Amino acid sequence: MDALYYSFIIPVYNRPDEIKELLQSFIAIEGDIPFEIVIIEDGSTIDCKAIVTDFETNLNISYYNKPNSGPGDSRNFGMQKAKGNYFIILDSDCLLPPQYLNVVNSELDKDYVNCFGGPDAADESFTNLQKAINFAMTSFITTGGIRGSKSKNQKFQPRSFNMGISKAAFEASSGFGNIHPGEDPDLSIRLTKLGFKTKLFNNAFVYHKRRISWSKFYKQVHKFGLVRPILNLWHPNSERMIFWLPSLFCLGLILAIVFAVFGNYFLLIIFGLYLTIAFLLALFQTKNFVIAIQAIFAIFVQFFGYGFGFLKSTFVIKVLKKKPETHYPNLFFKNAI
Repeated sequence: MDALYYSFIIPVYNRPDEIKELLQSFIAIEGDIPFEIVIIEDGSTIDCKAIVTDFETNLNISYYNKPNSGPGDSRNFGMQKAKGNYFIILDSDCLLPPQYLNVVNSELDKDYVNCFGGPDAADESFTNLQKAINFAMTSFITTGGIRGSKSKNQKFQPRSFNMGISKAAFEASSGFGNIHPGEDPDLSIRLTKLGFKTKLFNNAFVYHKRRISWSKFYKQVHKFGLVRPILNLWHPNSERMIFWLPSLFCLGLILAIVFAVFGNYFLLIIFGLYLTIAFLLALFQTKNFVIAIQAIFAIFVQFFGYGFGFLKSTFVIKVLKKKPETHYPNLFFKNAI
């Protein structure tokens, strides 16, 4: 295996402040491992060129501005321009802990894989809302660990906020498709089909500083729910029961309330126990009562947003036999390259 030279691929859309914080975290990266940063401005009306220029004396940065075509296509563009042989893809709202690159390099040196993913975490500086949503998005009790757990499952599907892919794997797969969200699991599944190994690097975490509100969070997870049946259609062998759990939670809770109206509280008690456990886990993890309360609300938003999106999309695709690209055009970008 040739010596690894890392290229960080970062698409950005109208978020110069995020790029400034992310580049500041690069300044603190530990070790002497060489790397470059490739920033792709995805048709922004508020660009980050001036901020990138401020960091060029301390960091090896390439900056490109292109028409808007979505994050997947922009990542492909960046990987085509990159000089490295191993690409690390980050969202612009992430921050790197100082040890990040040392951890990644050590993991690849110990057990080389052509694609890896890392978890996301909440930094102490994050708001209560960001920490609550981070809990809902990352806890095993809510996601089953599909976004990053201590499982040694070699078929882990990396998420593109924190994802590595070798140049060889990128060239063989042609990179990300034009669906969004969902472009990252789609690529991971295709890589597995091509014979490439994927793996979770538990300690290669990033701080994911989501710029989010309750309404934005609902829209985000609703889109996740809409996309999953499309991925199941494209990749039937990837279907898992866990994808149904948010929908079953929503339907079960409605049924529990109906039963309670008629004097049967058994199901409602079960849901109460689950939410109590979730609250205690959030309280233990965050050490903050307010965040733990918000985390429960975040779970409801996540499950109902994703769950009803999943049910709606499943009905449209499996029962009505609609073509996803035609029925959900807002989930697909037109490639610019």
